[in-house]
Amino acid sequence: MGTNKNLYLNKIQLQAELDRCLSCKAQPCMKACPVGCNPQEFIALAKSGKTQEAVQSIMDKNILGETCGLVCPDQFCMKACTRRHIDFAINIPKVQATILQNYRQNKEAFTAVTDNGLKVAVVGAGPAGLSAAAELARAGCKVDLFEAENKIGGAVNLIPEERLPRDVIEKDWSYVFNPERVTLKLNTPVDNLSVLADSYDWVVVSTGEHNVTELKIPGGEYALSYIEYLKNPQKYQTDGRVAVVGGGNVAVDCALTAKVQGASGVEMFVRRRLADMRITEAEHLELLRCEIDISPLTSPVKIEQSGDKYVMTICKNRVAEGKACALDSTEIKLPAFDLIIKAVGSRADEKTEHEKIIYAGDCRTGGSTVVQAIASGRDAARKILEKVA
Repeated sequence: MGTNKNLYLNKIQLQAELDRCLSCKAQPCMKACPVGCNPQEFIALAKSGKTQEAVQSIMDKNILGETCGLVCPDQFCMKACTRRHIDFAINIPKVQATILQNYRQNKEAFTAVTDNGLKVAVVGAGPAGLSAAAELARAGCKVDLFEAENKIGGAVNLIPEERLPRDVIEKDWSYVFNPERVTLKLNTPVDNLSVLADSYDWVVVSTGEHNVTELKIPGGEYALSYIEYLKNPQKYQTDGRVAVVGGGNVAVDCALTAKVQGASGVEMFVRRRLADMRITEAEHLELLRCEIDISPLTSPVKIEQSGDKYVMTICKNRVAEGKACALDSTEIKLPAFDLIIKAVGSRADEKTEHEKIIYAGDCRTGGSTVVQAIASGRDAARKILEKVA
């Protein structure tokens, strides 16, 4: 799918958002950004017609600037925006994405750096790994970037294309990718980190959380993992009913994707209360717009196959002392699901303790946003550079 123009601001909308910026001296938007991107600066540059300088301001801090602009939640710069106290926040992420989409040139002009003699392996080419590799390369390291899949992006590739066209992360990376410093090794899984560390000065591990949490109920094997589903939703396309077990951002992506793919009905089963769902206001409104049913305080207890359909038995819960507990005698059977998707969490591989290994991204911190993963990768790189300074 090509770039969806509706994801970006048109010329009039962009100018309107730029004009709304108050140029706050305190720069609360920058302080709220995990990577320290400065919206006040790049907005001021864009307003004065210095679009290339605005592009550089963004990309110097955020190597996946357009990607983040399209998928960043409103909990960072927008939440800190002073305009919220007047009318409503500037849509800073969309301004950022639009500036890069409209004005970024094909390639960053790399400043020559002196080779510092360090050879670093980065395992995992998701946001954290890409960020670590770019930061290390800028400092003069030689970097081998290992990726088990056939493309970069990691968990970013699970974001529905309606929100993030597949070419965006490639555009971001191609702008900062320095082939003289970074060797990208696709289709190259790393099975033994300790052995790898013997061949490098340092290893940054940024492999994410790719082990899906199981439902641990009878028939749980009939539920499809969110990773398998979001990797290739066309493979599981159905015009029947779809159940999504889970209430977080990934569960929302699964539900909305199923609806876009033509499901006649999509229902989310959320163990806790609606108020406990860790999703943005925009996501909640999108669920309503797409007529996704949400069943809070509900958990599956059994899945059975019936012909080419699935029957899911659920029970109701109550929240007591901060925990969701099943209520007795509340089990009911819900028949005729064509597809059941489990999206209740994931976990990282067990860590390998080694003096040369540093972890970054979701495998270090747990599930996070793209911009938080980028910050984690950059921080891992800086730790290495501080140790050898």
